[in-house]
Formats: sequence, C-alpha cells, structure tokens
Amino acid sequence: MKKEDKVQVVNDLQNLLKQYPNFYVTDAFGLNAEQTFKLRKACFQKNIKLVVVKNTLFKKALEASEGNYEELFGSLKGSSAIMFSESVNAPAQLIKAQQKDKANNNKPELKAAYVQECVYGADQLDALIALKSKEELLAEIIGLLQSPMQNVLGALQSGGNTIHGVLKTLEARG
Repeated sequence: MKKEDKVQVVNDLQNLLKQYPNFYVTDAFGLNAEQTFKLRKACFQKNIKLVVVKNTLFKKALEASEGNYEELFGSLKGSSAIMFSESVNAPAQLIKAQQKDKANNNKPELKAAYVQECVYGADQLDALIALKSKEELLAEIIGLLQSPMQNVLGALQSGGNTIHGVLKTLEARG
C-alpha cells in the first residue's frame, strides 16, 4: 500500500471516529464469503458501519483523534473489523446474535469496545447488551417522575366524587 493510500485510510478512519461516538473492535477472521455477506447485511440493517482495518492504521487514527483510546491498543492484534454505531448496544446485540449461529464458530468475536467514552473488554459483551443510551435513560427518568404526578391527579379526580359524597352524607346527618 502506498503512503498516500495509508494517509487516506487514516483520515477516513478519523472521520468515522468523529461521526460515530461508539465503536466495537471485533475479530471476524475465519468467516467465509457467505457468512461475511450475512454479517455485513445485518450491520447495514442495524445502521452499523463495518470496516475491516489494519491494526497499525487504526491505531494511528486513534492516536491522531481526540479522546483517550490507549486502553484499546492492546486489543489491536490479529485480524480486526470495526463496528461503528450511533447506538450503544446494537453492535453487541448483533455480535451475540451472530455467535448463536453455530456455522459462524463464535464469530465475530468482541475484542474491545469504546462506548459513551468508556472502554469495555472482550469479556463484557453481556454488559454492553444491557447498556442504555443517554436518551433512553432520560426517557426512563422522565417516565418515573411523571408517574407519581399522574397517580396524585388520578386520586384527586376520583377522590373528588368520594369527598363530595362524604360531605353530602354529613350534611344530611347534621
């Protein structure tokens, strides 16, 4: 590969790092053409950009980008495919689903992940699947905050008839 081509690849990877806040470093080595096609199709359907890279070029792109990626450098060995995603857990769910297919020989395999400015190791796939995005967490908090208010309003509305009935009974007695 010419030096100009390498510089272009590093620049392209830097642009992807700016565009996507989350990425997963995986090992998909050993998949045949049909399995690779299925993986790429599944990535496309889940809005995940799959890029097979040379580890040295990806490391240079990480070093040249903003952010602290040093913890990921140890995972950049062997064959690497990077899954870039807006979603925090879509790549993890996809990896788990692909690994269930016995023909794939547990591939793709998670090496490391950079999600919401945190580094996750190869053994944390289940934790990554359970992660929620900031938007999902905010929606959950808003729902929790609205729930008591709705309960109070419901009780007041239904209690209004009860209070009115009690007052009528007391008036009739007195």
